[in-house]
Amino acid sequence: MGVEPSAILGFRDEFPRLVAPTRIAAATALGQHTFLLESFLVREAQAGRISAEDFTTAPKKVKVHAHCHQKAIVGAEATAQILALPRNYSVELIPSGCCGMAGSFGYEKEHYEVSMQVGELVLFPAVRGAAAEEIIAAPGTSCRHQILDGTGKKALHPAEVLWAALR
Repeated sequence: MGVEPSAILGFRDEFPRLVAPTRIAAATALGQHTFLLESFLVREAQAGRISAEDFTTAPKKVKVHAHCHQKAIVGAEATAQILALPRNYSVELIPSGCCGMAGSFGYEKEHYEVSMQVGELVLFPAVRGAAAEEIIAAPGTSCRHQILDGTGKKALHPAEVLWAALR
């Protein structure tokens, strides 16, 4: 279990292709038992070990930008589902593609402008349009950096959002 989509989902997506042919089955099995924190927490909620009673009842609106790797491999449904566990939390998935960072791409001087242009397609306008009291959540570290650099708003990891919502 882990919190960074590109690192964790690499065990599912990339690791089996990087190991020796005799280790592919083991690498594939490892990937099938590797979860993003949000997916793990959804399983815990479904098993009754986490519930809405564990969280605040204060109303909050959360806008979520899911990491590209996450969208491609497992989707953003678990993130939206677990962030909606606090009773009065309303969650909206931002219909964005890539944030523009693409790993270290956006940090490279020669790609910075393109990186910002990608962010301006959907993500940055959605974040700028959020009310001051709305929470912006993004599981990806590079996504959170890109949001801050492109909009001046701080995005939180879903774990931070849930931690703050605990009773």
